[in-house]
Amino acid sequence: MENFRQLKKEFENELTDNILNYWIRKVYDPRRGTFYGLVGPDEKPDPAAPLSAVLITRILWTFSAAHRLFPTAIYQKMADEAFRILTTRFWDNENGGVYWEVSSGGEAVDTSKQFYAQSFALYGLAEYFRTFGNQQARQLAISLFYLLEKYAFDPVNGGYGEAVSANWQKPVRKFITPAGEKMNKSMNTHLHLLEAYTNLLRIWQEDDLKKQIGGLLDIFSNQIINPENHHFHLFFDNDWSVQSTGVSYGHDIEGSWLLYEAAEVLDDEQTLRQLKPVLLKMALAAGQEALHPAGGLFYESDGVHRNRDFHWWAQAEAVVGFFNAWQLSGDQQFLNWAEKSWHFIRQHQIDRQHGEWFSQVNADLTVAPAPKVSGWKCPYHNGRMCLEMAMRLAKELKN
Repeated sequence: MENFRQLKKEFENELTDNILNYWIRKVYDPRRGTFYGLVGPDEKPDPAAPLSAVLITRILWTFSAAHRLFPTAIYQKMADEAFRILTTRFWDNENGGVYWEVSSGGEAVDTSKQFYAQSFALYGLAEYFRTFGNQQARQLAISLFYLLEKYAFDPVNGGYGEAVSANWQKPVRKFITPAGEKMNKSMNTHLHLLEAYTNLLRIWQEDDLKKQIGGLLDIFSNQIINPENHHFHLFFDNDWSVQSTGVSYGHDIEGSWLLYEAAEVLDDEQTLRQLKPVLLKMALAAGQEALHPAGGLFYESDGVHRNRDFHWWAQAEAVVGFFNAWQLSGDQQFLNWAEKSWHFIRQHQIDRQHGEWFSQVNADLTVAPAPKVSGWKCPYHNGRMCLEMAMRLAKELKN
């Protein structure tokens, strides 16, 4: 237990002193009243870079969630600023929903309704209400649920599509599925839609929402999880015919705890019993196939060749996913893997000189010259890992 106390303190310090401090000091620009959309590997921010919906909604979620554990004024200010930017620059007042990208000055650059981005908007808005009680955030989150059910849900085959135009009517380029490929559904969009709906359920106990969460869990069980190798299938056609052979190890380990969390919040004992052995097999497969001896989680496989790079978000999810598997099973191997993953992060992923984490570490453990902040490089994965681990370790220390 003494080890758990030390680990809890390490995760709390990593969150407050390194990750969030970096975003407050180096990513928020008080002069312009916005966040930089890009900070390069040289630590130089680009004031002209556009701002993505994924970035701003993840900032909203992270500082809102952090404030619940560490209620400080600066965390509320960052959450308030993200909420203001989201509602004044990204929100489509005519059609509802959020644009994919706006310019540094706040004008819409890409007005498409990517359902992945709507999911993160819903996720962040629900968390903002959960922490601060802002009724507008709750109403907007609920409106996103109904918009997604109206325009994204497939009533014939089940599940959700990928993207439509600003008025929710026309096809557009999809940013989650590979460009040029005829792939109409993705694991990734479904995983984060489930995550968002789960968070919404915490603040809105609506039967329609419960039904759709149950439906998403069924889709993962019956369509997305490959029962032969215990990995997620990644891309599908409308009828759920599989369109890919690749494996995303980070999503596998992330999904192994997010699916269980969804069933817990849904309070569905039968689904929990059915999911538990399946999700433990997913965590086991990820650890056995993709964990470097030093503790890092490899990025992905195309079905033949394994990408042995280490991306920041996959390392963060490995810690939570393996620890969750240990909590569910009591298998010491999972706890060892979680601790090894955290050791790898401390040794190789954290930027000790400038703060935050490196986006990518190469297979030879050198740092790749990738942005520190971008449309995808946000404080959500590593920030959430610290929050999750602090809460889970606190629970274990009480037992």
